[in-house]
Amino acid sequence: MAKENIKLTKLTECSGCGAKVGAGELAKLLGNLKVREDPNLLVGFERSDDASVYKISETLAIVQTVDFFPPIADDPYTFGAIAAANALSDVYAMGGEPKTALNVMMVPEDMPKEQVQEILRGGYDKVYEAGAIITGGHSIYDREPKYGMAVTGFVDPEKMLTNAGAKAGDILLYTKPIGIGVLTTAAKGGLLNSEEIRPVEELMMTLNKYARDIMVRYPVHACTDVTGFALLGHLLEMAEGSDTEIHVDTSGLRFLPEAESYARMGVLPAGVYRNRHFAECRVEAGELRLSLQDLLYDPQTSGGLMIAAAPERAEELLAALREAPGVPAAFPVGEVRTYRGGKRIFLH
Repeated sequence: MAKENIKLTKLTECSGCGAKVGAGELAKLLGNLKVREDPNLLVGFERSDDASVYKISETLAIVQTVDFFPPIADDPYTFGAIAAANALSDVYAMGGEPKTALNVMMVPEDMPKEQVQEILRGGYDKVYEAGAIITGGHSIYDREPKYGMAVTGFVDPEKMLTNAGAKAGDILLYTKPIGIGVLTTAAKGGLLNSEEIRPVEELMMTLNKYARDIMVRYPVHACTDVTGFALLGHLLEMAEGSDTEIHVDTSGLRFLPEAESYARMGVLPAGVYRNRHFAECRVEAGELRLSLQDLLYDPQTSGGLMIAAAPERAEELLAALREAPGVPAAFPVGEVRTYRGGKRIFLH
């Protein structure tokens, strides 16, 4: 087989956000590092948040993040666009606007230059769609291709959102259907053809810019994007960060077509097991069937925004998200409540 015809996902052991170090292991790796204090550092790595935020003035703070991963799609352009959308998403989750980006790329020495250029073109197009610019980057040779970006954005310090600001009574809203990891795993295993996986790729390429632009017009107390730690992992970080508990109404969740069928067959990315190991001791699953539990532990590459909205305008925000072009889905996930001790997440 010619090198030009090799599928990108066949060059890697893990794909997309499924390659992330598990949340539990990451906490161990960071646990003994000394955190230096700076009054202008509003959000640092000790907060388990989506990006760091550093205050420049009373009205301006910079949001910084970096994200890269192995191919989640076989088409180079599509992979580049997904990786860029995923990296930009962390700025949107903080309520910010991306301004500049730096490419981060690893490629095999014998990878055709046309494929490399297509990966970069996909990234460039998404950054330009975001209204930002690419100003440089860094590349090295590696056995497996990997691509992503370091992104810098701006936010007003008074309007910054974190995953730790949720309040009892908040209504949780989410903006993309669930099941990305399961379906991309099915595609990698040859169970879905290129036409069947294309809608999932389009979903991953969709910027969270459009949901963010709606969200910031309403009273929102917390936000995070759902990526490698899955719906339950990121909800757990929100609950612990804000010292609350979260009750999920699973009847209102929206899943990608056929995602549960493949989950029931056991077509699951390795990240499902890492996420379950990290979170399940703090989750009360009730009578929810195992296949749906697996989807809630499924790593979501370039997933949507999880928004903790003030209850008095949550319905209005939900309606606005549903009407907005560029927002793939909008549905209620559950409610934030006062923590009573014990488990943090309750599935109903």
